[in-house]
Amino acid sequence: MAKTLAEALYKGYAQTFEVKGDYLVDEQTPFQHIKIFDTPMNGRVLALDNLIQLSDRDECGYSEMLSHLPIFELGGAKNVFVAGGGDGAIAEEVLKHKGVENVDMVEIDGRVVETSKQFFAHVSGSAFADKRLHVHIEDAFVFLKKPESVGAYDVIITDRPDPVGPAQVLFETEFYELIKRALAPKGVAVFQNGVPHYQPDELSTTHTQLAGVFKHHGVFLTVVPTYTGGFMAITWASQGTDIAKGADLATLQQRFKASGIKTDYYTPEMHRASFALPPWIQRQLG
Repeated sequence: MAKTLAEALYKGYAQTFEVKGDYLVDEQTPFQHIKIFDTPMNGRVLALDNLIQLSDRDECGYSEMLSHLPIFELGGAKNVFVAGGGDGAIAEEVLKHKGVENVDMVEIDGRVVETSKQFFAHVSGSAFADKRLHVHIEDAFVFLKKPESVGAYDVIITDRPDPVGPAQVLFETEFYELIKRALAPKGVAVFQNGVPHYQPDELSTTHTQLAGVFKHHGVFLTVVPTYTGGFMAITWASQGTDIAKGADLATLQQRFKASGIKTDYYTPEMHRASFALPPWIQRQLG
């Protein structure tokens, strides 16, 4: 009988993955339990504490929208900060932008990086070999307190897991204050914010927190089927750029074409459409 992994993030509901063969990684680190395994339906999967982080079949809906949308909205970025992202998927997308000069990826668990280099090289591509990427194995919360972080980043991407364990600090108001401090005047930050269908409080709480810290903030949507519950919410915030009222479709199309970037999910049309929220999500935001 095949092994299975059940993700039970929500009370009274779970999704189950069949595990093909043995676990490629089944390791407890000082921070969390890492599992990497192959599945019949979703390809290779990364789970932390039995919560799904990445499936190579559908990670494009997550990594492309968190990366390309803010960069194309700004018309480019030189310095990018990634909180988390140890699997390399976000870094790989960011580094497709030729104008990016530096990416600081701050991942608290070095074993996520090392195991991902071995088993998700097909996802991260050449990212870890790119001289523009600087990997820091430390707490992003602590990293952002350094003086050199002030005003340093055009784009900040918070590739955070659900607010449990070591990730809880990434959902605190103090963290958003540090993000604001680290952004350049026109800079934009984006945050993974869960699935509104099952995590409405996470979205509404973050929305309220961001409103208290930033001049501009909002939500756009993507779809990642292995993040159960339909739409995934990505919150965004900025002091100097309102991306919801930003670049028009023609401008985005021009920027996208000029970049030569190939994608599986992101397009300028998806970019603009992602800001359209169904009424039930609008109600969650008050």
